Amino acid sequence: MAAELVEAKNMVMSFRVSDLQMLLGYVGRSKSGLKHELVTRALQLVQFDCSPEVFKKIKELYETRYSKKATDVVVPAATVPPPHRSPDSLAVHPSYDHGAPGPRTSLSPTNMDYPALYGKHVNGLSRLPPKIMTKPEVRLVKLPFYDVVDELLKPTELVAQNSEKLQDSPCVFVLSPRQVDLIKNSRDLHPGTKSVQVVLRICYTDTSCPQEDQYPPNIAVKVNHNYCSVPGYYPSNKPGVEPKRPCRPINLTNLMYLSSASNRVTVTWGNYGKSYSVGLYLVRQRTSSELLQRLKTIGVKHPELCKTLVREKLRLDPDSEIATTGVRVSLICPLVKMRLTVPCRAETCAHLQCFDAVFYLQMNEKKPTWTCPVCDKPAQYDQLIIDGLLSKILSECKDADEIEFLVDGSWRPIKAEKERSSSPVCPILDLGICL
Repeated sequence: MAAELVEAKNMVMSFRVSDLQMLLGYVGRSKSGLKHELVTRALQLVQFDCSPEVFKKIKELYETRYSKKATDVVVPAATVPPPHRSPDSLAVHPSYDHGAPGPRTSLSPTNMDYPALYGKHVNGLSRLPPKIMTKPEVRLVKLPFYDVVDELLKPTELVAQNSEKLQDSPCVFVLSPRQVDLIKNSRDLHPGTKSVQVVLRICYTDTSCPQEDQYPPNIAVKVNHNYCSVPGYYPSNKPGVEPKRPCRPINLTNLMYLSSASNRVTVTWGNYGKSYSVGLYLVRQRTSSELLQRLKTIGVKHPELCKTLVREKLRLDPDSEIATTGVRVSLICPLVKMRLTVPCRAETCAHLQCFDAVFYLQMNEKKPTWTCPVCDKPAQYDQLIIDGLLSKILSECKDADEIEFLVDGSWRPIKAEKERSSSPVCPILDLGICL
């Protein structure tokens, strides 16, 4: 059976447009489109639905074509004696005769450039040729827990094929040997989940700014012959409040052929007026501990810079009648009510209060919101900094859960009321001593 499949694929790839249209019409498939689209549909037919009748039809079309070519060059025997034919003059298509010399088609299995197929072999996700595409492309937001290795299919609009509310948009693509090896050789994040994955991302078709993942209504994703798991809704206990759904990248890896075989992904979606785009990516998923290590490597703000920021925050505003003499900062993380270990905040935040990077990253790994727990404003991963000054204070000040920054940049610990009533006034410590 495997030999017949290879034979059928080679015959299909030697077909002209008219042959492809006859084959697709024979099985009731769409006959419209460019040649590479027809070839893709025919190859899908061979890969997934090659019944004996279909194989017989492919062979019939192939033999009809080449027997006709051989007949066209026959000269009546009465007028010219038949010449001796050398093996090179036999009417065999080079992509079918594996031993024949000469150029092969671009879709020949031995000469196939897998990356060149990405984004082209799409039925229902058809992309315009580069010369015609003038409008800007849809961009997806960068996700901290996913490093993009390869873009398999650029964000491509889901196009309704008819007036039905429920639409199917299939896409066929092939992984290169390098990509297959990357997946197979990657480590397990947990049983059954590789760190290198093929993921599907869906968003609104909006080119004004990078888009967050957003699922269309009635979404279902089928990979080859099986449906894959799509994140469900968060339960809501509040009456009248619609449950929210986490729209994350959909991992397709476990249902894919990790070989040179074609993979077929079909997105089922509800056509209710809004336009959506889908993209396919080979990614490496990161853990919260890996992001923490990366932050410690590139995101630590020097204590002197933090000290300067404190002075600027406490500097007297000429337009204000109230002078700020100090600001208190808690050494307890607002997320978990435990003492800070890795104090961090977003550079875009206006406050000096920090939260713990360890727990913040762990929480966003489970449920990504990237919202500052202090001011409720966005605190994206690439905006986070580790406060070098507060890190130093945490190592020096072991017996207090709160400190006060003063106008000159110095700080002093704030002890609990009971301790304060029975202890002498704590001296002010100069920041320079701790640095």
